[in-house]
Parts: sequence; structure tokens; C-alpha cells
Amino acid sequence: MISDSFYHKLKDCLLDTECERLSFYASKDLFMIRVRPFPGVRPVPDKAKAVVSPPYDVLDSNEARQMAEGNPYSFLRVSKPEIEFDQAMDPYDPRVYRRGTENIRRLMTTGVLIQDGNPCFYLYTLRMGDHTQTGLVAVASVDDYEQNRIRKHEHTRPEKEIDRARIINELDGQIEPVFLTYRAASSIDDLLKECLQRPPVYDFVADYGVQHVFRVIDDERHIEALQKAFLAIEALYVADGHHRSAAAARVRETRRADNPGHTGEEPYNFFLAVIFPHAQLHILDYNRVVKDLGAMSVDAFLNRVERGQFRLSECASSHSGQGQRCGPLGTHTFGMYLKGRWYRLEAKPGSYDESDPIARLDVSILQNNLLAPLLGITDPRTDRRIHFVGGIRGLGELERLVDSGQHAVAFALFPTSIDQLLEVADAGQVMPPKSTWFEPKLGSGIIIHML
Repeated sequence: MISDSFYHKLKDCLLDTECERLSFYASKDLFMIRVRPFPGVRPVPDKAKAVVSPPYDVLDSNEARQMAEGNPYSFLRVSKPEIEFDQAMDPYDPRVYRRGTENIRRLMTTGVLIQDGNPCFYLYTLRMGDHTQTGLVAVASVDDYEQNRIRKHEHTRPEKEIDRARIINELDGQIEPVFLTYRAASSIDDLLKECLQRPPVYDFVADYGVQHVFRVIDDERHIEALQKAFLAIEALYVADGHHRSAAAARVRETRRADNPGHTGEEPYNFFLAVIFPHAQLHILDYNRVVKDLGAMSVDAFLNRVERGQFRLSECASSHSGQGQRCGPLGTHTFGMYLKGRWYRLEAKPGSYDESDPIARLDVSILQNNLLAPLLGITDPRTDRRIHFVGGIRGLGELERLVDSGQHAVAFALFPTSIDQLLEVADAGQVMPPKSTWFEPKLGSGIIIHML
């Protein structure tokens, strides 16, 4: 176990010889978070705005098809290549994966994407409205991930892990970064502030309203200092991208088994990440929609909700112009949209364990007291009756999904806090799936780590 004195010495030093000595002990796995520079593949500046797209899991195939229409450079043609086929095409068909590979090779051979000649760190700033956050782009260690120095807070769906692993193997590269965070440290903050003084290679506002500012850190002094500063960080946390990090671990396992000369230093031992201090992060709600009420009528379902673990109150229909949508007012309250009407649910005292960091989460209260016992959704990771809707889409999207007949009922939740996320991850526990929605999202195609 690392001593407090060791930790504080390592945290305070950057470039001196004492840090070299402490870093040696850290390299023996006594304590360390390893981040590395890499020669990134990225757009040429005049094509960056055309290339960069939202992440693959933010848009469905139809939305992605519309966004990429008329834009041959859109990275959606790499991350969601099914958009170039008929809508009936299975997105997991081998031809779809091959098309993604063809598209990224085309972007590289035509000079739309270029590769830096030397390993670099990168600085990535995102602005959405009044919110700004800046993170370090690096590759993180799969070993740290598997040894829980990079901590998780969600389970993943096996089919999505496999899909992302197939993408990595087919393209021979990691095309979308994992969104990591850490408890903010002044030593790293100061270094990043220095790096912010250099001119950006990209600075553009995407069509979806987010400003992307990207800088290259290629000088040896800052690269070395940043690597050493992260040695003093106790843990990184997966904020967004659990499937991408799990896929990287799958790929490493396969490639290690197939490589008799494996050393642990190969690029497949690391995965692409953008690492933000926790104090800068902005979490929105992550809402739920369910396809049906099982065998229950609407009245029967409402009756069971009211007799169960929630206080139920009805709001005037938002469509009538006589009332407002009933979103959650705070923790342990929920909005519910059903048959053209909004309702508010308030968890009854004693219906959850306030001392349990998992049980007191709103996502857990809804899951344990309504989704599982009333609607029979016992495993939201695999049950295809439930879908998740990011809060960036607003409550109107929940209404649209229910009014269209695609789903029977929608639930709006209060956002999980970053402190709750870190608390759960430190306890070695996991939240129910899709507990957090981070905004702004990382741009897809702004940087790639080739294997």
C-alpha cells in the first residue's frame, strides 16, 4: 500500500531528479496512472468541421444518414457505415464493417486525414452555451483498466462490446475516445493552463452547436511533465464510453493471445481517451422509455404505481396548453408520460436505503420500485423493451416517442451528480445502465489512435 508521504511527494514533483526516483517505484506497480502520447491521425485543418461528427451512440442510423447526407467527409461514414446501405441492411453485417474500413482508408489516402510524425498529447476544449471543459487527449493503459485503476460505474451490454471490438479490429484503430475523468489536481491544472497558451490547430463550431478547440502538445517538456503528474493521480474514472473501454480490453486479450512476442508495449495495450478534471463536467438526465405495459391496461398500471412505492400526482396535459410538463423537481422525484398526460412520481420515505450509495440513486429507485416489479424489466442491460434517451433531447422527445406509438410510457429522471458517480466507482460498485448523460459530447473523428 502506498504511503501518504510517497503520494504527496510524487504529486508535488514534476521534472526534478526526486521525481525520477519516485517514478521508478511507481513503475513497479506500487502506484501509478499511465498516460502516453501517441502519433494521432486527425483531419487537416480545413476539413475538420466537415469530418467531425457526434459519437456513434448519440444518433440512430436514420438520424446519422440525414446528418451525413451530401458530406463525403463525415466521420459517420466510418463510425456508422450502415448509413451507406439500404435501411434494411443489418448494421452488424460484415459488409458494413468493411465499408467503414474502406471509408477511413479513403480519407487517409486522399489527405483528408493525416498522421502526426511523433507521439503527441493533445488538448481538447469543448464549449456548449456557457459551459467550457478542457481535457487531455492521450492513450490510457488497458492494464490500469483491468486492475481497476481506471474505475467503472456501469455494466455493459455484450453485443455492444463485441460490435465496438469488431470496429477496432476491422479498422485496426480506435476511432472514438473514451471520456475519462479524475479528481481535479492543481499540478495538472497548471500544466494544462500553460498548454492553452499555444495556438489551436482547430477552432470551429459544429452544425449541432458545440465549439471544438484542439491543440497539439508536441514539446518534450510538457509531455514528460504531464506523464509524471498523472503518476500521482489515484484513479481515473470512465465517465462515458464503457463499451469502448471494454472493447479495447477485448481486443487486447485477443491480440496478446495471437502474439507470441507480446511485450505489453504494443499500441493495442492502450486505448484512446480524453481525460477531464471532474470539476468541469456537466451531467444531464438520462431518461427511460418502455415499449409496453405488459398485460396491464393504463388504469391498472396507474393503480399499481399509486399503491406501490410512489406518491402519484397528475399534471395537465402539455398538449392542451393548460399546464406544463411534469419533469422531476429534484432527487427522488420523477416525471412520467403516459397516454398523452404527464404525472409526477415521488418516492415514498422508506422505499429505498438512504445509506446505500447504489440504492439511493434515482436510477436505482425507479428500477427497483417500478421497472422491475411492475413492468418486469429485471435486466435493463439486455431487455429490448426498454430504451434510454439522453436529457439533451429534452422532455419533448419523450412525448414524441410515446405519442408515436413506439413506446407506451416514458420516465424523466433528475441528473446523477459527479460526486455520486465517483462514490459508486470508488466503492467498486456499478450503477444501473445509462445512469449519466454527459454534455457536451466528444467529437468523433477529431483524433484516431491507430494500432
